[in-house]
Amino acid sequence: MQTIVLLGLVGLLAQLVDGSLGMAYGVTSTTLLLVVGTNPAAASATVHLAEIGTTLASGVAHWRLGNVDWKVVRRIALPGAIGAFAGATFLSSLSTETAAPIMSGILLALGLYILVRFTAWGTPRGNLGKPLRRRFLAPLGLVGGFVDATGGGGWGPVGTPALLASGRIEPRKVIGSIDTSEFIVALAASLGFLVGLAGAGVNLLWAAALLIGGVIAAPIAAWIVRHFPPRVLGSAVGGVIVLTNARTILRSDAVAASPGVTTAVYIAIVLVWAAAVAWSVRAHLADRAAHPLPADGAPAGTVPAAATADPAPAAETRD
Repeated sequence: MQTIVLLGLVGLLAQLVDGSLGMAYGVTSTTLLLVVGTNPAAASATVHLAEIGTTLASGVAHWRLGNVDWKVVRRIALPGAIGAFAGATFLSSLSTETAAPIMSGILLALGLYILVRFTAWGTPRGNLGKPLRRRFLAPLGLVGGFVDATGGGGWGPVGTPALLASGRIEPRKVIGSIDTSEFIVALAASLGFLVGLAGAGVNLLWAAALLIGGVIAAPIAAWIVRHFPPRVLGSAVGGVIVLTNARTILRSDAVAASPGVTTAVYIAIVLVWAAAVAWSVRAHLADRAAHPLPADGAPAGTVPAAATADPAPAAETRD
């Protein structure tokens, strides 16, 4: 019972993070399942099964708050589903001994990316001249879906920064669109694991606990995305993911690090993590001072809707 309650809390916290950053639900949840010794393919399958419900709830919440660009959702979701199905069947074919370090390595890389991305650059603004074309969104979805299934998470870390960097959509709509399209990706990945694993090792009770926690958090996260500084949250979450997956890798048979080396690595990660969070807090406060809260109540630093409106709507539909 204690494990179920813990997983419910993890699902809640992971969805708060995912709904606020547009990433990290799968990365966070899968990391915990690996820590307790779950088979990598079963861990990813369990998380994706839960994500069918959490992403649906999150998508509805973002839609009701006007955070979704449906053109982006239509163009990125189907390639993402194809990549997720392929990634799920690929991971299912690997042995546990082979899959565990591969998945932990992917999660560690994603955690490092999240940590560095939000600490160093925050949320990008501007560069409004680049249209979002299908030949950009389709490969992005394909790669994001494959990484998401094989790493137990990755749709957000791959898709959100790429869409933010385009500068064509408000940050809140990037997050809402990524979260909404992830429903199709999670569904395809679950089907892939069903084919590859035939249900073996998938804990439905754990998936239900993650789902309940995520559904509770979804509407809260859709509200948080308008108010909580994503730069600080990204640095904090990235550090957790790096620390946890570094622990898994250091304890693996392939590395088998000594206690002294393990302790030294932990200390180094914690120091870098603390410095990153402090830097992000300082940068956020400086940005808020430079960009005071506008009259319409939008968060400081948010790109106004008028500024991101497409002066030539036809341009956004070009292939």
